[in-house]
Amino acid sequence: MYIEIHTTVKDMEEARKIADTLVERKLAACVNMYPVTSVYRWEGKIEEEGEIALSIKSITEKFEDISRTIRTLHSYDLPAITMQEIKGDRNYLKWINDSTS
Repeated sequence: MYIEIHTTVKDMEEARKIADTLVERKLAACVNMYPVTSVYRWEGKIEEEGEIALSIKSITEKFEDISRTIRTLHSYDLPAITMQEIKGDRNYLKWINDSTS
């Protein structure tokens, strides 16, 4: 199964470090990085922060290693790490598979 993992980080430097590591280790075929504004509740207070969102394309078998890598390199106490199945163009999905093998 092909997946897209989503997480957010504090800044572009941290985003690049995570993205480079995941692609270099063949855990991810591609990582998109883009600025977002997040509103969330943390320790009883509502917070609003600028963050960098990461959209990580990979395969199911790599999820645990990706999640562990993100937690190791992430500066947050509780990084959001979510996953969803993706479907798409057969050639693109083959590229994801080939890039993570």
